[in-house]
Amino acid sequence: MKKTLVLSAILGSLTLSTPLMAKEEFAIAIHGGAGTILKKNMTPAKQKKYEQTLLKAVNTGYALLEQGKTSQEAVIAAIQILEESPLFNAGKGAVYTFDGHHELDASIMDGRTLNAGAVSGVKTVKSPIALAEKVMEESVHVMLSGEGAEQFAKEKGLALVDNSYFNTEARYKALQRAKKKLAEKERELKDFQAAHETLPNNYKYGTVGAVALDKSGNLTAGTSTGGMTAKRWGRVGDAPIIGAGTYANNASCAVSATGHGEYFIRYHVAADICARMQYQGISLNAAANKVVNDVLVEAGGNGGVIAIDSQGNISMPFNSAGMYRASRSAGQAPYVAIFKDKNK
Repeated sequence: MKKTLVLSAILGSLTLSTPLMAKEEFAIAIHGGAGTILKKNMTPAKQKKYEQTLLKAVNTGYALLEQGKTSQEAVIAAIQILEESPLFNAGKGAVYTFDGHHELDASIMDGRTLNAGAVSGVKTVKSPIALAEKVMEESVHVMLSGEGAEQFAKEKGLALVDNSYFNTEARYKALQRAKKKLAEKERELKDFQAAHETLPNNYKYGTVGAVALDKSGNLTAGTSTGGMTAKRWGRVGDAPIIGAGTYANNASCAVSATGHGEYFIRYHVAADICARMQYQGISLNAAANKVVNDVLVEAGGNGGVIAIDSQGNISMPFNSAGMYRASRSAGQAPYVAIFKDKNK
């Protein structure tokens, strides 16, 4: 009897002293661009297509994280699904430049090492985000552009396509409408730059991106875009610029932005959010909302971000009418939304 009591006491003390298994935190968030996205202009069928593609992308990234893959792998996989869809302004659905072709940008950043890779103005690379990853991992540089970036892609064996691969009827019609508006305003204002400022915001931006936290606690952010409709002179927006459209640091957060790139560059939006967290000691949600809904709004900048911190908290604020977005955290169902009335 005494032996039984002693054994029970020992087992009890072991049970009390053994710590509970820590819950594995991992999560992913994605976006497909922000802008004047209104429910009244969206048919149920079209809305369903957007939601299905967002769901596929976020679930693909989530499945990799669940299997123990890296946040980098999850971000790349999610973005490539969006690049392959004509619905979004990246890869296959890229907008047209003023001259009638496509120039694509992308970037990625590793929050553990602060290593990063970016490409701008590429015309023949099927997956710009894959090329950005190669720049990060297999070059001594951070950003490559134009023909040099394409030569690097060729040497690394990435898939190359004719620029016409990115052609879509919807984007071509958008270019024609934009050029008509520009011509009318240029005659009135006698200045192309001033005329371009009058274009509705929908012509000025559109991007895809992803941020993720893996089971090892590492953050990654990535962004890919076709840029601005009717852009000229090799214009580059915020998407390939580390700190503006993309930033990741395990000490704070990972951010991918979408919006009027010139403002996101000027205000260093992605890095600013992470810096506010790190140096002010405020939450991810507080930092992201401050930059998007105060700093940018006061400056006249339009758009939003997706952000995730080292604890798996997610914030997706935007100051436009809508933002295509989705997220999924460990053990939870996916969240997919488009319109302002479903903001999270």
